[in-house]
Amino acid sequence: MIECSESKMERLIVHYIGNKHNEELCRFSNSLLKKLPEAIEEILCRYFLSPFKTNEYYHLTHESDLNLNEMYTYACEIFDNTADFTDVSKKIGKHLYEQATHPKIKGGEFYAAYFSNCIVDGEETEAIGLFKSESKDTYLRVMPEKDSFNISSEEGINISKLEKGCLIFNTEKEKGFLVAVVDAGSKGNEAQYWKDHFLHLKNRSDSFHHTKNILTLCKHFVTDEMPEKFDLTRADQADMLNKSVKFFKENENFEMKNFAQEVMQEPEVIKAFKDYKKQFQYDQDIEFEDKFEISKPAVKKQQKIFKSVIKLDKNFHVYVHGDRELIEKGYDEDTKMHYYKLYFTEEE
Repeated sequence: MIECSESKMERLIVHYIGNKHNEELCRFSNSLLKKLPEAIEEILCRYFLSPFKTNEYYHLTHESDLNLNEMYTYACEIFDNTADFTDVSKKIGKHLYEQATHPKIKGGEFYAAYFSNCIVDGEETEAIGLFKSESKDTYLRVMPEKDSFNISSEEGINISKLEKGCLIFNTEKEKGFLVAVVDAGSKGNEAQYWKDHFLHLKNRSDSFHHTKNILTLCKHFVTDEMPEKFDLTRADQADMLNKSVKFFKENENFEMKNFAQEVMQEPEVIKAFKDYKKQFQYDQDIEFEDKFEISKPAVKKQQKIFKSVIKLDKNFHVYVHGDRELIEKGYDEDTKMHYYKLYFTEEE
């Protein structure tokens, strides 16, 4: 989808953004960084761009009017006139500062960059890069000293671990620009401030998004809804999860009707699935597409949450990958305990 390996960093400015809640201050630069040594520029480009290996994309959004999204307005200003980059970067930094209202949000260096030669769907375009480093690592410096060595320590930024970043590409402007995001390390309520409060994003309506949504729906239906409405054992749940993933792996396109008939099969289960889909769509504010091209990267990613595991007390975990008929559940009157019987040909 995007290719940035040959991108060139045309502009770069660094500010420091503190935590507003903790009454920390900001420090803004008044000029761009001067021409950097080629080796340093390569390190920075790798630090900024290499984490964006994703198939999940977003658009900047606003509930009433896209032009009321601050980041959309700032992105338009930069793409329209890159000469204003320094001033607009300060506005962006101030906007980020206003979102730092949780006490656990760390202050840190905020980088605004402008890249040329970014490839999106085979077309060359520009991108605005926004990055924030919040944590410092300790590094040892070992230096020769006469007939021995000396060791000292320094705090610095780990260039192999970008904590927060986004790339706003100069394409799909009418929808809110195409946006890629990195947000690592945040937990709890403070995790919302980069994607939700600072950028204010919505998922891009594409095959990755549609595939991810349906698989999430299936997971919740099988694990949350079916056990309440049907006499479903854990082995049955595992079997249904496996069938769902198998459908997405073996088909190029998704059709809701075909999926329901092939995976759910029974009329009462299909009806329950349709009813659950309507309620889930309303509760989660998600629009489900009935037909779309299946995204294999989305299937691979979501497959991690489809864990077909039967947990038996704290003694055993049974992983169910195949034929449901080869596992039986029973009850032993002598021990007053449940059991599973597994059939197999070879032990490996």
